[in-house]
Amino acid sequence: MSTATASSPASPVPPNPSAPSTRLGRPLPWRIRFAFLSLIWGFSFLFMKVGNQGFAPFQVTFGRLLFGTGVLAVAMAVKRERLPRGVRTWGHLAVAGFFLNALPFSLFAYSELTIPSTLAGICNATSPLWGMALSLVALSEDRPTRVRVAGLGLGFLGVLTVLGAWQGFHGLDASGTAMALLASLSYPVGWIYVRRTLAGSSESHLSLTGGQLLLATVQLAVVTPLFTSLPGHLSVLPLLAIAALGALGTGVAMLVQYGLVAEVGPTTAQMVTYFVPIIATAAGVAVLGEHLTWSTPVGAVVVLAGAALTQARRPTNRTRPQPEPDGGTRPPAVMEAPEAPEVAAAAEVPEAAGPEARTGQAARA
Repeated sequence: MSTATASSPASPVPPNPSAPSTRLGRPLPWRIRFAFLSLIWGFSFLFMKVGNQGFAPFQVTFGRLLFGTGVLAVAMAVKRERLPRGVRTWGHLAVAGFFLNALPFSLFAYSELTIPSTLAGICNATSPLWGMALSLVALSEDRPTRVRVAGLGLGFLGVLTVLGAWQGFHGLDASGTAMALLASLSYPVGWIYVRRTLAGSSESHLSLTGGQLLLATVQLAVVTPLFTSLPGHLSVLPLLAIAALGALGTGVAMLVQYGLVAEVGPTTAQMVTYFVPIIATAAGVAVLGEHLTWSTPVGAVVVLAGAALTQARRPTNRTRPQPEPDGGTRPPAVMEAPEAPEVAAAAEVPEAAGPEARTGQAARA
């Protein structure tokens, strides 16, 4: 997938209006925002596990989308953005919302009924591998290199290590693991679809993403009552976990992601992908007391190394961000966004092979 990147270091980028600000009105240093994004995406898997303790997986996903859409609605109101127009655009956004939000969010939530959050977080890191494999078939312009093919093979070797293939996958729940891997596969399917249909849209990224999340929320609002019933009592901690998952891990994360991509470029911003499984594993072990065998961290390192190799690119010309009417900057229409565990912006199309496919949202879980 051909990719345009943000401006070079020699060309300063004006502050992004959606980035968190200090008291002086300046955006927080990008490294702080990078660390914040890594933390909230890494903790998303813990939040899902806790949410499942009081609600059905579809309810967890619906709540997540509802809170995330609420955050974006507030951001759109503040910036006086409108929702996209055009029946065709809304049709494409409905498909994007299904593959980038409704389906993977639900699959990850269901998978964590039977597998630890640490394994779900590591499975999420396979999205760049799936993305590259799909791009070789679906995107004729995305030509493989020896390094990228080697990365693909290395990455899937890491997956087999995580799953303990030499032990016959003993002790793993096959259905839960399969759902987590399918969730990771869903992201690049959505990224490729978005690239083919919405990459040239004149609508703002915030507008498209708001519409995408809104439609994904509607999809879950239809499905959830058909397969679940209201819980007997309201559990406060699971509800707070769902609120954090949606408001922080989906809504706020997407806004922070846009600011990072506009300021430091997609190549640097996408590095957040490689911290997510590390934080997810640390959170699962430290907070939830999940058991960790040697093959899990070793395999995770191999997966991340393979994913990094699949992102190797020949040097390309860079495109400067386009000015927005409000004085901010808008990243190029077709770009790479960092891979979210579960979130991906409809307008920010990652390379078909990487964390958002190159791998937004928003990622990624």
